[in-house]
Amino acid sequence: MNKYIKTIGLEVHIRIKSKTKMFCSCLNAVALAEEPNINICPVCMGFPGMLPVLNKEVVKLWLIWGMMMWCEINKISRFDRKTYFYPDNPTAYQITQLYEPIVWKWKVKVLVDEQVREFAIHHMHLENDVWKLIHVWWKTLCDYNRSGSPLMEIVTDPVFHNKEEVMEFLKELQKLMRAWWVSDADMEKWQMRCDVNISVALEWSNELWCRTETKNVNSFSAIWRVIDHESKRQIKILESWWVVEQETRWWDDDTGTSKSQRSKEDTMDYRCFPEPDLLPISLDDEFILEAKNSLPELPIEKRIRYLKDYKLSNDDVRLLTTNRELSEYFDKLVLLTNDSKKSCSYITTILLSMINESEIINWVNDLKFDIKELARVIELVNNDELSSTNSKQVIEELFINWGEVDIIVDENNLRQKNDMWSLEIIVNDVIVNNSKQVEDYKWWNVNIFGFLVGQCMKASKWQGNPKIFNELLKKKLD
Repeated sequence: MNKYIKTIGLEVHIRIKSKTKMFCSCLNAVALAEEPNINICPVCMGFPGMLPVLNKEVVKLWLIWGMMMWCEINKISRFDRKTYFYPDNPTAYQITQLYEPIVWKWKVKVLVDEQVREFAIHHMHLENDVWKLIHVWWKTLCDYNRSGSPLMEIVTDPVFHNKEEVMEFLKELQKLMRAWWVSDADMEKWQMRCDVNISVALEWSNELWCRTETKNVNSFSAIWRVIDHESKRQIKILESWWVVEQETRWWDDDTGTSKSQRSKEDTMDYRCFPEPDLLPISLDDEFILEAKNSLPELPIEKRIRYLKDYKLSNDDVRLLTTNRELSEYFDKLVLLTNDSKKSCSYITTILLSMINESEIINWVNDLKFDIKELARVIELVNNDELSSTNSKQVIEELFINWGEVDIIVDENNLRQKNDMWSLEIIVNDVIVNNSKQVEDYKWWNVNIFGFLVGQCMKASKWQGNPKIFNELLKKKLD
């Protein structure tokens, strides 16, 4: 049987999280607005004679994003007019960057199977978004809220050969976006969507065969299914001695199939020419330096640091670097506790679980209690003054009612007793009052030992240190 190799290239569209739109002062619809057509003006509605004015904040965010990906920055760039007509395009053209984008070629570092891999970027450019069409019965309604919103399009070289590489690359892009709040990159809210280009060829072929493009896929799981489905479809065509047609397809996630939408256009079909209403962009050294000085630590650098310095698991590292707020919260907690393992555990297993169940607290930056109080909980646990079980109760109280840890611990009689003399008295009483169980234990019924520890804890009103009870019981019974 012939062996085939998949070659995949991506075009990723991400909405920039600027305050205003790309060419006007209307609020940017980074999330879905509550009402249609409330963030609009004649410029973003495409009225005749309206002139665009470039948003400086968008350029700066775009520059920061390019630097975070170690891309080449062009000091001189310009916009082009891409002419086409779709029902959701009020001007019948799109302002984009075809020939001289701000950000040019480089490679993105990604962790795949714990190995650092590099995937080539062909270019990245700015363009404006279109409006939204809403189909209601026999009518089609127009919502201009997102019209004119700034988009970045990231075009990769055809460098991926399996879906695992694609997934890790896209997740790394999402982390990079959230690291400096360039974009929330929420695929469910259409802040990040992907065009997947796939070509299948025999392994011995040195050329790329005809490709198809599946447009506007907006979830990681759907992209996974698109790659599977489209590669199998193309292989089936090739093995039937037919030719794969170069075309644009759309993905139906309900049926798990793709359908032909139109033949794939070439660049010439769009009749691109320099945008006449916008001057070329000239970036001076001061503007570039300002953007460079504001760069955060890259997510992949954090992941490597957490793995190497803190010896955390891959799953914990992935979770902690989901976005900048969470990783910064973890870093602050480690500075206070000097205990990376427990800091990670309390955040990932307790705190995030409470946040997920809360209707008021949506993320770590919404927490009302001071991070020093969480550090105090970990300190008490490490000093054997608070049990791990009771620490969760303290954090729940902090989460709901704030307060101070030491007051919560003392008011609820949760402070663990470590006084050897008083705990030894309890152990002696338990041994005397449970002579039958003690005898059974001495006859190698080791399961009885847990019962005796429980009796000690009960006698101490659950305030005794179980570690000390264990030590004393073993010393007296063995």
